[in-house]
Amino acid sequence: MVETNLVGQPMLSRAGGIAAGRAARQRTPRTALAEIATDARDPLGILARQDETRLQDLVPLRAERMAADPFAFYRGTAAIMAADLARAPHTGILVPSCGDAHIGNFGFFASPQRTLLFDLNDFDEAAWTPWDWDLKRLVASVVIGARETRGAAVADDAARRSVLAYCRALQAAVHRDPLRRYFAHFDPAAVLDGLDATSRQELQAAITAAEKRTGRRAVRKLTVAGDDGHPRFIEQPPVMTHVGADIHAIGDHAFGRYAASANVDIQLLLQQYRLRDIARRVVGVGSVGTRCYLAMLGTPDAEPMILQVKEAGRSVLAAYGGIAQPAEMQRRIAEGGEGARVVAMQRVLQAFSDPFLGHIRGVEQSYYVRQFHDMKGAIDTDVVEDEGYREYAVACAITLARAHAQAPSAAEVAGYAGKGVQLATVLVEWANAYADLAADDYRAFVHRPGAATTAPDTTSEESTA
Repeated sequence: MVETNLVGQPMLSRAGGIAAGRAARQRTPRTALAEIATDARDPLGILARQDETRLQDLVPLRAERMAADPFAFYRGTAAIMAADLARAPHTGILVPSCGDAHIGNFGFFASPQRTLLFDLNDFDEAAWTPWDWDLKRLVASVVIGARETRGAAVADDAARRSVLAYCRALQAAVHRDPLRRYFAHFDPAAVLDGLDATSRQELQAAITAAEKRTGRRAVRKLTVAGDDGHPRFIEQPPVMTHVGADIHAIGDHAFGRYAASANVDIQLLLQQYRLRDIARRVVGVGSVGTRCYLAMLGTPDAEPMILQVKEAGRSVLAAYGGIAQPAEMQRRIAEGGEGARVVAMQRVLQAFSDPFLGHIRGVEQSYYVRQFHDMKGAIDTDVVEDEGYREYAVACAITLARAHAQAPSAAEVAGYAGKGVQLATVLVEWANAYADLAADDYRAFVHRPGAATTAPDTTSEESTA
């Protein structure tokens, strides 16, 4: 007799899950994961369709940022990869997935206890998908991020190590009970321990910078005191611009809906603030053109707090990957919009999430809300030594494994992946082939008719938050 869990779903024992994962190799051999389907591809068409729903005055800026180099282009093409992965063999074993798990989407942030953590930090595309899609997104980014500057040998070795680290971490995780998996986390000190001296120095500098990147610092850098004594955002076109009267008019109502979606302790805290100012903020690479705002809150005594309000569209994993979402996720989206999806998936995938997470469902767009900055930071992988790059790739892979290990299907993933030796060979081969394909896409993008010839936009440290 098959056991069911508290919500009536079938449950497998650890051994049963591992056996089911091994059996899945018959359906999709691990060697099949090296296949890439190149027929019926329309990468530039996908980017054009995405641009149709974005703020048109920012679309050229997005193109400039993506044209900076092959890795910047890769960062903005999660939709293209989702479409490519959907046409190729995959395991079909679903887990809560980041959807855009490239090496630039891992970093530092503060825990509720104000200690610094290392984890995934971007969830715009998060959804339920085959676990191998996230791992492929990571491994391809490791190769693309290293091939041109460090050489093929370093790129392949870093990619291989990351796959092996993912498999070993997942194997270790599934042999712990679910409660221990839930509380596991990866702290920056663990990343430091494996680095060479030069890379350790760079990482320590990144940690120090993240610790200084607080909400109070953002207030000092981005605002000026208004006539009423409350801080107001400083205009910095096109990166920062004040919104029109139409956005201000619905601001208080939207803030109230956000507060209602937050945890009860945050709801009580927010009762001591009101909305004082709103500005549109350009962020990232792939997100440029989506609607993102900074909301200045203040107490009656002009004590400020900044929240980021970011548009949440349909995940590319569903829209271009075609993965049907579980009934519970569909219900959540139907009731709270896509912002509710982002918030839910972030809480699942991160060891400790921002306590201010919440969402707003508008008439046409959905949004999620989080703190702005709050000790957020990242490692510049271009400046670390080769060995440091390898170890950083490993740290990202272990962190990804920790996130996937939260799924009830984690034992199936472990059973399918095994010790990782064969999987590493297959995925390194795949990653190199996909890097070639992505390079072709990049060249086509840069030389497309009507492409701008101006130098890529340079962003401030806040613009990638």
